[in-house]
Amino acid sequence: MSHTTQPAPTRPMRGVGDAIRSRWDGLSRPAQWGIGVPAIILIALLPLFPPPLIDTPAVNFGVVMAQFAMYALIAIGLNVVVGQAGLLDLGYVGFFAVGAYTVGLMTSPNSPWNQADGWLNTPWSWFICVPFAIAATALSGLILGTPTLRLRGDYLAIVTLGFGEIVRLMADNLGDITNGSLGLSRIAHPNVGESQQHPEGYFSSGNLGDKHSMNLLDRAGSGTWWFWLGLVFVILVLLFVGNLERSRVGRAWVAIREDEDVAEMMGVPTFKFKLWAFTIGAAIGGLSGTLYAGQVSYVSPGEFDIIKSMLFLCAVVIGGSGNKLGVIVGAFLIAYLPWRFQSVQIGDQSLGDYKYLMFGLALVVMMIFRPQGLFPVRQKLLAYGRQIARAVRRPVAGATAGADQ
Repeated sequence: MSHTTQPAPTRPMRGVGDAIRSRWDGLSRPAQWGIGVPAIILIALLPLFPPPLIDTPAVNFGVVMAQFAMYALIAIGLNVVVGQAGLLDLGYVGFFAVGAYTVGLMTSPNSPWNQADGWLNTPWSWFICVPFAIAATALSGLILGTPTLRLRGDYLAIVTLGFGEIVRLMADNLGDITNGSLGLSRIAHPNVGESQQHPEGYFSSGNLGDKHSMNLLDRAGSGTWWFWLGLVFVILVLLFVGNLERSRVGRAWVAIREDEDVAEMMGVPTFKFKLWAFTIGAAIGGLSGTLYAGQVSYVSPGEFDIIKSMLFLCAVVIGGSGNKLGVIVGAFLIAYLPWRFQSVQIGDQSLGDYKYLMFGLALVVMMIFRPQGLFPVRQKLLAYGRQIARAVRRPVAGATAGADQ
């Protein structure tokens, strides 16, 4: 009679992303923090000491990483809507524009609002404007979502697509309110680190950084400072969204995404939780818009077209809809690759100029060979936690031995 215990069946791995995530999930929470914190510090130092292999010769690497942080915020916010709640939003650029324009209208000297007599004449700092921008975008998400979230699928996609275009057209045509096609310039940035060497602070575009300085603060250019600030926002938003996913709200989102009719039959108030997802996603998109407006100091309607909205959606689809790490990787690819190939010339054209063609081909390939993205989302027993999920996946040794008898 044999009592040999059969080895535990292993879950088939689906690529490098799945293997990395399986190892990560197998670590305890202290071990995850022990690896995550040094990794974040190393990522924060990347713009100061860019490895030659990933450096971008055509553009300052700190500026590229700042754009990556901005795209990462957008991808996380869009992932709440598309990946978590299963709501196809094709007009996410509208929320991005609302956040950017809120800061611009409150701080730009060209703003019609800022030229009126009253409280708007006060020189607002960028940090004070951020909560107003988040509130404005959350309110716009609430206003858009209330009448439209009873629609599903293609109908909802068309409505959100129209919202993105409406925001752009309003910014272009309501000149008395938004300064029209002229846009808003000299938008404020955080006034941090003002000194004789940096008269407008570390975040000013005039701060190019000193590559020969051993002082990390002086070595960092404005792009690196924006990246650091964006990295802080990304971590805070990840903690917020992660807590939501493990709560009743997150479980409701997953239920709605998997089957809205069944979720409603089981007593989940689907409309309320969809509205939550839409509003939270909009607020995160607005936060990213404030970063964009402060960094470039100029916004105009042409920068918020539907193509950019498709680019945001690409980051989520390529990375893995529903997976926070996946969409951040997708955001990095979307932000980094065009600048990496900007110095590569094909004839008279830079290879980076073909970014829409490359991302379009990448989407086609992904849909054929890996439709769930580089890091496909894994279903978890959210109601009972990680330990129960491991216990369910782990075979019972005694039962296995008994089967061998």
